Amino acid sequence: MKKALAITHVAFEDPASLTTVLRESDFALETVDACTANFNLLDPTAPDLVVVMGGPIGVYERQSYPFLNAEVDWVARRIASGKPIVGLCLGAQLMAAALSASVHPGKNGKEIGWFPVFPAKDAALYPEWKHLFATPVRPLHWHGDTFDLPEGVHHIAFSAQYQNQAFAKGPKVLGIQCHPEVTATGLERWYVGHACELAHAGIDVAELRSAGRVYAPQLEAAGRLFWKEWLAGAFAE
Repeated sequence: MKKALAITHVAFEDPASLTTVLRESDFALETVDACTANFNLLDPTAPDLVVVMGGPIGVYERQSYPFLNAEVDWVARRIASGKPIVGLCLGAQLMAAALSASVHPGKNGKEIGWFPVFPAKDAALYPEWKHLFATPVRPLHWHGDTFDLPEGVHHIAFSAQYQNQAFAKGPKVLGIQCHPEVTATGLERWYVGHACELAHAGIDVAELRSAGRVYAPQLEAAGRLFWKEWLAGAFAE
């Protein structure tokens, strides 16, 4: 059985629908809390797969959250190992920083809600993305920060509000700004955990939940196909 390690920053932002695909693909999933982890004792090459999850802080807030320094270094060593890693939202931003790209507050405001993503110039190299680009699929977006594309990566996806939604470096390194992993049920914890952010942004929880009832099941079905195909490519001989 292969080992997958999920690095979380808040408990309610977990691998969600990806968890089911991992179990069906013969992975044992372990979770580590980045905020309290000792990254010096965590071998970045040991897991077969690393999944770096999202969270409400910025990569550039290292003075307030010093663990980010160790986490970025750890992610950089994981990428350098050549073993599979995927980052979601903050996870993608950490990967961008580990690849020496800038991560910063977005100039177009917060992107929170269910919006489509579109193929960028290198999307054809990653055919599994057809499931997330398909109409009427809409991934969930929940971020205010963005990142510059690191040098030497492929640009896969963009949205109407932010240009850099996904990048990859070969079949094993994938950063995704949006959230293809969420489920309607699991998002109930997000609405509570991010209540202050939603109120500050003037977003109505009832409307967000109502949209989720429409788009979450479609995303879960598309995400299942997407994850299975990405894993197959990442672990191809």
